[in-house]
Formats: sequence, structure tokens, C-alpha cells
Amino acid sequence: MNKIKKLKKIRIHHEGTHILLISAVLLALINGILYWGLECRLPFYAVLLVSIVLYGLMVNFFRCPIRIFKGDTEKIVVAPADGRVVVIEEVEEHEYFHDRRLMISIFMGITNVHANWYPVDGVVKHVSHQNGRFMKAWLPKASTENERSTIIIETPDGQTVMARQIAGAVARRIVTYAESGEDCYIDEHMGFIKFGSRVDVYLPLGTEVCVKMGQATTGNETVIAKLK
Repeated sequence: MNKIKKLKKIRIHHEGTHILLISAVLLALINGILYWGLECRLPFYAVLLVSIVLYGLMVNFFRCPIRIFKGDTEKIVVAPADGRVVVIEEVEEHEYFHDRRLMISIFMGITNVHANWYPVDGVVKHVSHQNGRFMKAWLPKASTENERSTIIIETPDGQTVMARQIAGAVARRIVTYAESGEDCYIDEHMGFIKFGSRVDVYLPLGTEVCVKMGQATTGNETVIAKLK
């Protein structure tokens, strides 16, 4: 019964619908040609196995669990993505704030859910996209040199938080749903990064950090910080 309830809370993200459909048709076509065109079945079975594994990985990548944060969201900062904490440090933020901020970065592996959630409740004040390189996402320079989207959110008590979606060596497409001027809430999707990669959250100095380096995070569930 619990397994059934869990399955009902998982769906395929709409960003993957067309990709999965086209991939299914292509893989079926390739396997069909091999099945009817080869007398020896061994190559067909090998390709069929690879096709099943590959398609399974794609379905796993585009899965989109339905998550509702349990608890009061006031001053709470939740993980915007599944993955692992790779950076917790004070940095100079030069693109928007032009001051020192606390940065917490979450790296998403290929097997993680790649939907991104808003880290805080508030109002979207600014959204921008910067073209850039496609270095490995865990490198320090990736935060400022890779292709990225920047979302600035003002919380109900007037604090500003930046969430930055960063492309990586494999991820080549960032999808951002946030629009300037709209209200945003924890539990809502902020965007999606296809086949990668990393999300940085920039917080005011003095924010209480609730995670540690290397810790695994669950998007919209793990509390990564508490605003002062």
C-alpha cells in the first residue's frame, strides 16, 4: 500500500515528454530493423538490452516527484534541488548584489531529479540568463563562467536571496519558469536543468547554515539554511 502511494506521488516532468516519446520511437525503430533484418539474434538482444537500460535512465532522469514541504516556511531556505552540497562559503557576488554573500551550492548527478524548486517564499524581483561555457559544474569557476540563469527573490521580511541555475559539461539547456514580479513559494517549481548540473543559493551574511559539506539534499525537503 505504501509503495502504491509513493508511486502516485511520482510523475514524469513535462520537460521530458517529447524527448521520451521521440526516443521511444527511435529505439523501437532501431530494434525493429535489427530484429527483422538480422538472421543472428545475438546482436539484436545486445542492442535491445542497451536500449532498455538507456531508456530506463532517461525515464529516471525526467521523473518529477510531488513534494510538499512540511512545516512553517517563514525564514526557511529549502534545497532547490536533489544532489549533494559542494560549496558552503562566503563569496563576493559581482553580477547583482556586488557585496559579500553566503553561497551554498548543490551539485546534481545524472541520477538525481533535475526539477528545481524555489528555495524561499517571496516575490521574484529579477530574472536573467547569461550565456557562458560548459565546464564541469563542480568547479569553482562554473558559478560565474558557465551558462546560467539568475533568479532574485525578495522574502516577505525584505531579505533578498539569489538562486542560480548553472549548466555543466553535459547539461546544455536550462529552463527557468520564474518571471519578474510574480509571487513564488516553496513547493513550486522554479525551473529544470536538462542533463545536469548545479544550483547555487546566495544568502545574506549571518544566515544560519543547516547543512554540511558533502551532505545529500532532497529538493523542497532538506532545510539548508535559516534566515536571521
